Amino acid sequence: MGTPTILSDLGTEIIIPVCAVVGILFSLFQWYLVSQVKLSLEKPAADDKNGFTEALIEEEEGINDHAVVQKCAEIQNAISEGATSFLFTEYQYVGIFMVIFAVIIFVFLGSVEGFSTSSKICTYDTTKMCKPALMTALFSTVSFLLGAITSVVSGFLGMKIATYANARTTLEARKGVGKAFIVAFRSGAVMGFLLAANGLLVLYITINLFKIYYGDDWEGLFESITGYGLGGSSMALFGRVAGGIYTKAADVGADLVGKVERNIPEDDPRNPAVIADNVGDNVGDIAGMGSDLFGSYAESSCAALVVASISSFGTTHDFTSMMYPLIVSSVGILVCLITTLFATDFFEVKTVKQIEPSLKNQLIISTVLMTIGIAIVSWIALPSSFTIFNFGAQKAVKNWQLFLCVCVGLWAGLIIGFVTEYYTSNAYSPVQDVADSCRTGAATNVIFGLALGYKSVIIPIFAIAVSIFVSFSFAAMYGVAVAALGMLSTIATGLAIDAYGPISDNAGGIAEMAGMSHRIRERTDALDAAGNTTAAIGKGFAIGSAALVSLALFGAFVSRAEITTVDVLTPKVFIGLLVGAMLPYWFSAMTMKSVGKAALKMVEEVRRQFNTIPGLMEGTAKPDYATCVKISTDASIKEMIPPGALVMLTPLIVGILFGVETLSGVLAGSLVSGVQIAISASNTGGAWDNAKKYIEAGVSDHAKSLGPKGSDPHKAAVIGDTVGDPLKDTSGPSLNILIKLMAVESLVFAPFFATHGGLLFKIF
Repeated sequence: MGTPTILSDLGTEIIIPVCAVVGILFSLFQWYLVSQVKLSLEKPAADDKNGFTEALIEEEEGINDHAVVQKCAEIQNAISEGATSFLFTEYQYVGIFMVIFAVIIFVFLGSVEGFSTSSKICTYDTTKMCKPALMTALFSTVSFLLGAITSVVSGFLGMKIATYANARTTLEARKGVGKAFIVAFRSGAVMGFLLAANGLLVLYITINLFKIYYGDDWEGLFESITGYGLGGSSMALFGRVAGGIYTKAADVGADLVGKVERNIPEDDPRNPAVIADNVGDNVGDIAGMGSDLFGSYAESSCAALVVASISSFGTTHDFTSMMYPLIVSSVGILVCLITTLFATDFFEVKTVKQIEPSLKNQLIISTVLMTIGIAIVSWIALPSSFTIFNFGAQKAVKNWQLFLCVCVGLWAGLIIGFVTEYYTSNAYSPVQDVADSCRTGAATNVIFGLALGYKSVIIPIFAIAVSIFVSFSFAAMYGVAVAALGMLSTIATGLAIDAYGPISDNAGGIAEMAGMSHRIRERTDALDAAGNTTAAIGKGFAIGSAALVSLALFGAFVSRAEITTVDVLTPKVFIGLLVGAMLPYWFSAMTMKSVGKAALKMVEEVRRQFNTIPGLMEGTAKPDYATCVKISTDASIKEMIPPGALVMLTPLIVGILFGVETLSGVLAGSLVSGVQIAISASNTGGAWDNAKKYIEAGVSDHAKSLGPKGSDPHKAAVIGDTVGDPLKDTSGPSLNILIKLMAVESLVFAPFFATHGGLLFKIF
């Protein structure tokens, strides 16, 4: 035992913050490059080597008129204001929740030892004394608030950069599809790197500050750090649910009245819900997705750290190997930085056909480079052999085995990404089959789409199963936690291609609203179709990592609650399994119905405006956008409370009334059923959306035979897309938060449940 690591503790203390700062600087540099696209009316200077030629090309296309640029700036401003005011409203409500929940954490955890301030005997090493439970309660509360604030800031910054970049992408599309692609991709990268680096930096600083108090008591230190993951994910839940309801209420309302009833294009400025729809893309897909992946990242780090603190790393106080999860993430930031340059600088996108391959290459390049990075880290930051805590025993592990655990997660992520792409991109047969089924109307479209979603679950589940088996066999629960980290190690790239989607979606909307030429709309549509697929890939990653993270947290919870085995045959556990498996359905029902209710209000309002505002259809009068934005805002704030309460209260109620065994059943049940619904919902929705786009674009002969916009097959496709909207953007993505959040919450409250839980069984 105790072989020293090649990397010294001082080296670790330098590497982690330096990588984080490099990530932040890189994202600011990308933001500076995006800001060079001007939204004002300066003519290019004559001495600029291609200033003349570019200006000439623009004159020729007749698009260098000031009115268009002016209009783009106005629309961008409206979207940005809508998104900011919505997020501020949401954060006010969420802030109240944060304070209440922080108090609950402090009271529950403080009461474990009856609020005593004297040292207690450690849970795992009974020969040592540990800091009092009251202090752990206090520090858990602080880290919960830190995680929550970081999560909120991540989402907010992402939304800011997206609303900053959308109109700039539209204006660049005048020069060609390659230029527009680079702006959209760069702005995605800003968000990806800011988020990855912030999450890492805040976690690292928190650990070092807590260490000042905890000293050698690493068990207590890393137990209190778990609050960080809980804070991150609870904010993500509200952001995802509220954002999802907001965006889909507007989207469904705009589509049903605009496209189906009035036969006007998707983002037509005459449609009153069109601003709300574009705001929704930013608050749902960008702010929600950012908080969500930040939550996964924080939790997988916390799960790994908790298990490590009771393994040989923690008992021998080996700081470098203890920080292994954070070092992997630091290297991930550097790897993603190199990968990003491949898309923006080494290979330039020139034609529409190169867009999707370029985004796919991002995933492949980052995965290959990361494999090398992990090999180096595992070699320098881990002792050659060590032991990992495994349900009460210590298991001997070699450093190459840990390297394989991380890689298995990393490559499983890539496989899930590609399978998702195969099932949701309109370049492949599954989506084309769905589009083809629109010939016979909406019913067959819905049947084919549902079947596609269920079928798309198969390979991802096998990938997750294999990675769990391999990582668990090598390094018990710690292996599963680092496998999840492996999947999330390329988070900066994953987020960049994910945020790229909504940005190009917005850019298309702005082009339509500003009345730009047909050619420009075609370019933004091409960007958007690729963005739809990358968004689905991003959701695949989020769901896959959520499954692994949640299992790792489950393992940490079981260790912390001092359960040696979870036996399915005991009635306590089995009823938990059943109820747990039901929860994702209950949760989906709530979110779907909320979207339906909000969409109903939106449809009525849009119809009312079309019927009562004279000259609206002719384009002489302006619609009242603000009312639609208000409908979406009010609905989503009101409707985010019940699903959020369901997820946050379930572990508390089950733990207090039925105890830790039943709770472990509930966690396992919700994990097993939640993953299936999440993958199928998000792929079904993505496929319907792209089947509609496939018919609209009319690139191949097959697509042309299905009609121009407005044909019967196209109308059937629009209905499928509308049904799929809440599936892919509200229920599906929120489910992965449900899975993780219940597990991390149970872990944070485990000491309380272990001492005071199971009241009902104690009475009888």
